[in-house]
Amino acid sequence: MAQFVVQLRFDAAQTDDRMAVRPAHREYLNSLKAAGKLVASGPFADQTGALLIYEVADEAELRDILAKDPYTAADVYEIATLAEWQPLFPIKS
Repeated sequence: MAQFVVQLRFDAAQTDDRMAVRPAHREYLNSLKAAGKLVASGPFADQTGALLIYEVADEAELRDILAKDPYTAADVYEIATLAEWQPLFPIKS
């Protein structure tokens, strides 16, 4: 298994569209968390984007997960960073 960090960037002009789909997005994230695919996630305090950490087999699996996210279908973000991550200190839950 590998961990990947994904940084999303939000466009302020799309806030209403993003807010409309956010409940479905968060439900999807909850299902990924329950399945052990999502390690941590959350928006930045200034609402300009979000950071998500996934634990998946490979980048192909991650891209499949991202493709199924309701935010992707609504086209309300862009990926600022997508990188495999090697944490020095694990995240405690």
